[in-house]
Amino acid sequence: MTRQLISSGSSFEALAGYSRAVVDGDWVHVSGTTGFDYTRMTIAEDLSVQTHQCFTNIQAALQQAGLSLDDVVRVRYLLTHGDHFEIVAPIFGHYFAKARPAATAMVVGLIDGRMKIEIEVTARSAERTTP
Repeated sequence: MTRQLISSGSSFEALAGYSRAVVDGDWVHVSGTTGFDYTRMTIAEDLSVQTHQCFTNIQAALQQAGLSLDDVVRVRYLLTHGDHFEIVAPIFGHYFAKARPAATAMVVGLIDGRMKIEIEVTARSAERTTP
């Protein structure tokens, strides 16, 4: 099987030597994705706006792999404050209403103080699966 590297075009990827996502057989592993708008290299102050931008970025990576959020089987939410969960949980529910992936939420410190959330997903293509 060939491995495909997917880039968002973010300068962070080249600097730190990683890919936004890696397609490996049936699996697509999307790196921890923050609320940066990669076209402008800006990040909103608002947590909800950052969360929606995370999903926009993740959807773009999955689309390049031929998948969607409905193919996500695992998600990890990294929040900078535990009380933020009640704000973003309905947003998570909106984007994952169909997939309902296995999920973990953690409170962590993120690299850039402007970041309030980071989301990492793993998806699997049923169409690529071999019997």
